[in-house]
Amino acid sequence: MDESFDLRLPRRRDTPFVFASPHSGRDYPAELLRESVLSPAALRSSEDAFIDRLFDAVPDFGAPLLSARLPRAWVDMNRAADELDPALIEGQRRGPHNPRIASGLGVVPRVVSGGRSIYRGKIGIEAARARIRQTWRPYHDALAGLIRDSRAHFGQAILIDCHSMPHEALDHVRVKGRRPDVVLGDRFGASADPDIVNAVEEVIAGAGLVVSRNAPFAGAFIAQHYGKPARGQHVIQIEFDRRLYMDEATLIPHEGYGTLKAAIDEIVARLCDLGRVGDSLAAE
Repeated sequence: MDESFDLRLPRRRDTPFVFASPHSGRDYPAELLRESVLSPAALRSSEDAFIDRLFDAVPDFGAPLLSARLPRAWVDMNRAADELDPALIEGQRRGPHNPRIASGLGVVPRVVSGGRSIYRGKIGIEAARARIRQTWRPYHDALAGLIRDSRAHFGQAILIDCHSMPHEALDHVRVKGRRPDVVLGDRFGASADPDIVNAVEEVIAGAGLVVSRNAPFAGAFIAQHYGKPARGQHVIQIEFDRRLYMDEATLIPHEGYGTLKAAIDEIVARLCDLGRVGDSLAAE
C-alpha cells in the first residue's frame, strides 16, 4: 500500500461513482511537526477531520473510496502540482497572480486556517518537489486511474470529491432563508453535467440536509482538472458543515456524528443505485 493514500475497493464495482477525500489525512510527518511553529492541534485546523470515516461505507455500495493519509498542511491534494508559493519556497520564481498561492494555500501550504503561518521561514525547493513527488503524485495517479476505469467500464465517471468546511464559512449564505448544511460545487456547471448535479442535490436534500450550490465553494483544482463533462468525466465537490458532526475547537465528534454518518450512508447508497450499469445519469 502506498503510504500517501488509502484505497478501499468494493468486492464488485458496479457503479460509475468514485468517492475521494483529499483533505482528511491525519498522519503528520515528524519533519512537519519538528519544523512548524504551530502546535499539532493548530496544524489540524486545516484538516477535513473524519470525512474519510464518515464515507467509509462507500465500498459496501459498489464504489471505490480514495483517501489521503498525509495532511493538507503537508501537501494539498486539491491544488495543481505547480501552484508553488514563492513566499514559502526558496528559489521559486513569481508567476502570474494566483489567489490560492497569494493567500498561502498553494500545493505546499504556507498557512493553516485563520492565516496562521506554519513555518518561521522558507523551505527549500527540492524539499517541496520531494513532497509533490512522494505524496501528491501517487494520490493523483490513483485518482486518475479510478476515473479512467469508471469511464472504461461504465462509459462515464462521476467523482464525488468529499470535504468539510468551517461553520463560519456559511455565515452569509442562505438557501430559501435557511443556512445550508452542504455545499455542492460544480464550478458553475463546468465540471459536471447539470442532470447529474441535480440528481445529487435531490438525493442529499432527500436526506434532510439543506443544500447550497457553488456558494461559498465552487470547487478547486480537482474539479477543474478532472471535470470534463463532454468526455464523460463529472466532478462534484461536496462540503459538509463541520458543526454538524464535531466540535471545531477540539476536533472531537459530538452526538451529531452518528446522525450525519447515517445520512451519508443513505446518500451514498442512493447515488450508487442511480449510477448502476445501464442507468446513465447524464443526458445523452
